[in-house]
Amino acid sequence: MMDWRYITIQEVEQTHKMTLEYSGGGLDGARALDLLDSVLAHIRNDEYYPAIEDKLTHLFFSVCKFHVFLDGNKRLAINLCTQMLLINGFTFCAKTFINRAENISYHVAAGCISKELLGDWIYEIIWEAEESESIRLRILEAISESDEK
Repeated sequence: MMDWRYITIQEVEQTHKMTLEYSGGGLDGARALDLLDSVLAHIRNDEYYPAIEDKLTHLFFSVCKFHVFLDGNKRLAINLCTQMLLINGFTFCAKTFINRAENISYHVAAGCISKELLGDWIYEIIWEAEESESIRLRILEAISESDEK
């Protein structure tokens, strides 16, 4: 078992401010920091989230869907997951994650991409270096189905 390093709620608040500052702005302020603090506590539970991809999936999905800040939640999800990758030694996949996560974050927040599909995508970004044709098709299908509704 790996000794994971985690992000604190104070680091999240600082990252949020920096995310807004360096990415074009937005409204500063939180809606539900206690909810995000709970997410950060949950990913520490190795029984529920044993692997890095499990931890990142829960973190990314929760930050995108719960809208704990007034603005910048999708950008923050990408930044927090990248921080988790970097502080835990997954530098080899961080750039790919950043490059591919923007479109994914939009569709997670919009409800097109399920947590399960997000987890499969994150697994492939970490361990396969990029998405397989199968994952790309599943994502396209999920987005298309959502557009039809």
